Amino acid sequence: MNTQLNLFDTSEQCTGTSIINVAAVPQRSPFRYPGGKTWLVPVVRQWLRQEKKQITELIEPFVGGGIVSLTAAFEKLVSHVTMVEKDEEIAAVWEVILNGKNKWLADKIYSYNLTIDNVKAELENPNKQITDVAFCTILKNRISHGGILAKGSGMIKNGENGKGITSRWYPKTLRDRITAIGHIKNSIDFIQGDAFEILEKNMENEKTYFFIDPPYTVAGKRLYTYSEIDHEYLFELTSKLKGKFMLTYDNTAEIRQLSDKYNLHYRTVPMKTTHHLKKNEIIISDNFSWWV
Repeated sequence: MNTQLNLFDTSEQCTGTSIINVAAVPQRSPFRYPGGKTWLVPVVRQWLRQEKKQITELIEPFVGGGIVSLTAAFEKLVSHVTMVEKDEEIAAVWEVILNGKNKWLADKIYSYNLTIDNVKAELENPNKQITDVAFCTILKNRISHGGILAKGSGMIKNGENGKGITSRWYPKTLRDRITAIGHIKNSIDFIQGDAFEILEKNMENEKTYFFIDPPYTVAGKRLYTYSEIDHEYLFELTSKLKGKFMLTYDNTAEIRQLSDKYNLHYRTVPMKTTHHLKKNEIIISDNFSWWV
């Protein structure tokens, strides 16, 4: 039976019946990621703790800003994490942090003189190595409206307190987050690849947990470079997974219909957007015995 529950309470303890206090969730990611799931972290913790034994593997096939994977790794909620991302720019960041020159990236960010002229020169450089792509991605993410990396997004003009492009540029914080991720990178594998292929490859793995957060049907085109996906096929694949899964989506008639078509149970949860607007999202899971 599909159920809508009310989360507008004050406690973070009972994740199924309470609003999420984002300020209480450790900020692990170097991205300010549109559609990020920091607000959902307490719910994800509850989901990952549904079994007494530690989980062997968590796979996040649309990793984006990676807050769920990072939380699972930092808090040792799983033994191993596999992060997957198709977008070349976002993938470059994770590749450099997890498999390459994370110290170089951290130091570059910390020492960078952020001016419009310097930004233009950096972004227009035609001869970029993967480290340069990683840095430019973080740069664009931090100086663009809403952190949007998709083509057409513009630079922040006024920003916070009139600070313009510097209003979301926190070099020490970014350096510290990247350095911290470097300390737990041995528990994380990163794959630049296609989410559908990863799900197909791991479909029979009963010991794997899957956190699946695809580009949403409504806002995806505006927010992401690779926004066009086969949503129905994703539902079909998810319904065949032998492991445990959590699939997140916007609350639309189309998504509810797909859930019903593939006999997937869901809960509807409210959240606050960055503009403090209340909206509903959907959590789909193989079971809700963990839901409190």
